[in-house]
Amino acid sequence: MTHSKSAPRSPGKRERLAAAAARVLHEQGVEQTTLADIARAADVPVGNVYYYFKTKNELVEAAIDAQAESLRAVTGALDTLPTPQDRLKALLGGWIEQRELTARYGCPTGTLASELDKRADGLDQAIAQVVKALIDWAEQQFRAMGRDDSRELAVALVAAYQGISLLTNTLRDPGLMAAEGRRLERWIDSLA
Repeated sequence: MTHSKSAPRSPGKRERLAAAAARVLHEQGVEQTTLADIARAADVPVGNVYYYFKTKNELVEAAIDAQAESLRAVTGALDTLPTPQDRLKALLGGWIEQRELTARYGCPTGTLASELDKRADGLDQAIAQVVKALIDWAEQQFRAMGRDDSRELAVALVAAYQGISLLTNTLRDPGLMAAEGRRLERWIDSLA
């Protein structure tokens, strides 16, 4: 059976592929991941992948978009908390909850950014926008706390998270992430 341009796409299949791509790329890395790996993780026949994504790079871009959407969902939920300190500390709590995954594979965004930085296809800039969006959100929180140095504080927070993610992964020690999270919570409290 062939698909015409007007043929309806299966609801959710593209999104399942993008989410599976994000997960598999995090676990295996870009170079080691095949379209078949992603299709299997999404429970989609590999031939169907090409209906939605013509190249592996398109799937990597979809994974980046999925990470960006996940970040928007997380920060949107955090924005319902009453104070900027609560929001920042809840962000840290989410990171700490993921410490076992981080110990095994690293930060999903950070590891992808590091890997894509070695390529010259523009995907490095796409993942950089996800990191920038997190920094921008954190900057808004620090600004709401009345801090004139909100940008620097936001960069310091994200840098601390990326650094501890690297150490947690390298040393396979989730306790490092928990300890750094507690330290960063105290730091946020000291800035209020």
